[in-house]
Amino acid sequence: MGQKGVQRPLQKLFSWVRKQSNKVKTFLGVFTVLTLLVTLKLLVHEHNHFFVLAEFAHFVGILVLIYKLTTHKTCSGLSLKTQQLTATFLFARLFCSLQIEGDIHTILDLVTLVATFWLIFMMKYKLKSSYMADLDNMKIYIVIVPSLVIAFFIHPRTNNLILSILWAFAVYIEGVSVLPQLRLMQNVKIIEPFTAHYVFALGVSRFFSCAHWIIKVYDTSGSYLSLSGGGFFWIPMIILAEIVQTFVLADFCYYYVKSVMQGQMMVRLPA
Repeated sequence: MGQKGVQRPLQKLFSWVRKQSNKVKTFLGVFTVLTLLVTLKLLVHEHNHFFVLAEFAHFVGILVLIYKLTTHKTCSGLSLKTQQLTATFLFARLFCSLQIEGDIHTILDLVTLVATFWLIFMMKYKLKSSYMADLDNMKIYIVIVPSLVIAFFIHPRTNNLILSILWAFAVYIEGVSVLPQLRLMQNVKIIEPFTAHYVFALGVSRFFSCAHWIIKVYDTSGSYLSLSGGGFFWIPMIILAEIVQTFVLADFCYYYVKSVMQGQMMVRLPA
């Protein structure tokens, strides 16, 4: 009874938002994001915790997929190409991290990479018959080649050029790694629960990571944009990559929350 009492006002809220113009929806979205950022700034004082939360949210999303593949014996609705891109940026970031200094981020990246390799193996071999190859049709070179080119020109300035380019490449690939999954979901239109949970976890992960950089810039009155690395280009490019993926996932997260509030198991995307 209590849960239904909470759901009814939320359902009315989502219904009201859906009827608004695009300008009103945009204003409400920006207002919500700013409110969340202010709340995080007040609650979390150590900026490094944002990255830990982001990586942990991603790992939780991977665990959801592992549960799906082991219990339901299907990878239907999952993009193999997104998992391959994920393994790419995790491997690159882990390699750089091990060369510089291992910490909690290194551990989280390692366990997430191992789990991602397992997902790729299951999708390519054990559960190949349920993989939607015809709908997972985005060409990954479309994101890999531009990311590599941009990384070559815009990267942190360190004593090791290769590591700098590789680190930048990982940042840019991470920012667009979810695009094949979103493309597949747009083709399918109806998203089953476990895949939806996974993509929502990615959205939460990106929000925490993006929040770190925005709050960092705010706390330094903008001076952080020109600190550490490639002058006025490296830090802004990181923030741009984070913002791109956050906004790319924002639309799906809206429909995910809406479906949960309405008690629906499946997430339905608009045609």
